[in-house]
Amino acid sequence: MTVAIEMGQGPGGVAAAMDLEELLATRLLVQGNSGSGKSHLLRRLLEQSAPWVQQAIIDPEGDFVTLAEAFGHLVIDAEAHSEQGLQLAGERARMHRVSTVLNLEGLDAETQMRRAAAFLGGMFEVPRDHWYPVLVVVDEAQLFAPAVGGEVADEARKLSLGAMTNLMCRGRKRGLAGVIATQRLAKLAKNVAAEASNFLMGRTFLDIDMARAADLLGMERRQAEAFRDLERGHFMALGPALSRRPLSIRIGATQTAPRTSTPRLTPLPGAALEDAHAVILAAPPPDAPRPVRRAPAPPPPDLISQLMEAAPAVQERAEEAAAPPSPEELAARRARLDKILTAILADPEAGFRTVGVLYQDFLVRCRIEGMGNGAPDMAAFRRMLTRARAGISAEMAQEEVWQDVTARAGLLPEDMQGIYMMIARAAKDGAPCPSDAAIARAYGTRSMGRARRLLTYMEEQGLIVCQQDGAGRRIVTLVELAWATAAGDPNGE
Repeated sequence: MTVAIEMGQGPGGVAAAMDLEELLATRLLVQGNSGSGKSHLLRRLLEQSAPWVQQAIIDPEGDFVTLAEAFGHLVIDAEAHSEQGLQLAGERARMHRVSTVLNLEGLDAETQMRRAAAFLGGMFEVPRDHWYPVLVVVDEAQLFAPAVGGEVADEARKLSLGAMTNLMCRGRKRGLAGVIATQRLAKLAKNVAAEASNFLMGRTFLDIDMARAADLLGMERRQAEAFRDLERGHFMALGPALSRRPLSIRIGATQTAPRTSTPRLTPLPGAALEDAHAVILAAPPPDAPRPVRRAPAPPPPDLISQLMEAAPAVQERAEEAAAPPSPEELAARRARLDKILTAILADPEAGFRTVGVLYQDFLVRCRIEGMGNGAPDMAAFRRMLTRARAGISAEMAQEEVWQDVTARAGLLPEDMQGIYMMIARAAKDGAPCPSDAAIARAYGTRSMGRARRLLTYMEEQGLIVCQQDGAGRRIVTLVELAWATAAGDPNGE
C-alpha cells in the first residue's frame, strides 16, 4: 500500500505529495536558514505521517513538545534522566512502538550531544524482532553531527557523530528512517548528509551553502542564486519520495504550533523619560529582615542511617589514631573490601546499576563491617569495581604483570577498561573467550551488538586481535603480551 503525504502545493497549485514508504527507505535532508520555515516543514511532515508510522524526534529547543496533546507523543525531558536511562527509554520506546519527543531544552551543547546519542543508541540496539519502521527526525542536526570539532569534548562529539552516522548509514536495515534538518550544510558532517536521497532546500544566503545545495539537487552553479530568493515556507524538492526533477513546493498549514512564535513588532509604551528614569534607576530596596525560623525536629533515623552508625565512633577514632598498618593488615583489609564488593556484584542486576548507586551500597556495607572511615573514595571504588568485574582480586592487582595490564587498559576510555582486563584474565588463565552476554553485562548493557562493537574498538586501537576458528568460536589475542584466550562461543551464556 502506497501512503502519500500531502506536504503542500507545487507550481500551479497542484498538490505536492511525499511517498512515505519511499521516504522510509531513502531518508531526507532539510536545509534552510533561520526563519526559512524549516521547523514548520518538519511539523507538517510529522503531523501528516503520525497516523501511519512511529516517530522519534530529537528536539534541541523544545519546539515539538506540542505534538503530544494532539497526536499522543510521549515527551521525554532529557534534563531529568541519565544517559543510561535515556538509552533504556530508546530501547523501550522502540519495542512498544511509542512515538516520542526527546526534549533537550535547557541543556548545554555537550550534554545535549551525549543524551541524544544515548537515546539514539538505545533505538539502534534493539533486537531484530523489534525492527519496526520509525521516522527519526533530528532538528538542528549540525549540533549532533558537526563537520569539525568545536568547544565540546572530543568524546561527546564522537559519541554523537557515531550515533548520527549509525542512524543515516546503517539505520535503514533496522527500520530507522533519518530525517535531518540543518541551518548550515557546510557545518553538517558530509558522511551524514551524503546518505540522504531526498532533499528539501530552503532559503540560504552564504555562497558555500548555496553551492552545496545546488550540487545535491543536480543544479548548475549559476542557478544556485535562486536559493536567496526563496520565500519563507518555500523549498526546492528532489528525490525518489518527492520528485525526479527539482520541484518548488510551498509547505501547507499545520494543526499545531510551537510554544514560541516569531517575535512581532509592538508599539513602545508612552511613558515619559522622567518616569523611565525614576523606575529603572531607582535605589534598590533595603534588605528585609529575615524571619527567625526554628529548626525542624530531626526525622527519625531510617534503616540506612542506623546501619551506617552501627560502628561505634570510638572505634573510628581509634582507627584514625592507629599507627600505619602493616603489610599483613593491608592485605587483610583488601581481602575484606574484596569480600564486600563480591557480595554486591553477586546480584544479577548489579551490572546494570550506576556506579553511584553501587558506591552507596558499598559504603553501607563497609560501615556494617566496622571499617569506619577506612572506606575508599569514589575514584578508588571505580578502580576496584573495574578489576572486580574482570575477576581480578586485590592481591592479584598488586602483581607486576597485572599492573602492566592495568596500564595498557588505561589507553581505553574508563568504561571499557574492565572489559579489556576481563579478556586479559581469561587469556592469562587459558580460559574460553567471554561471550557477548558476559561482555555486555560487565559493561552495564543488555545489548549484544554493543558488546561486539567494544571488541571492534579495542581491535582498532591495536590492543587485541579477534579471530574465529572453524566452528565459529572466538579467540582473542592480546597484542604485545602474546596472551590468547581459548576458543569461546560468542553466543553462549
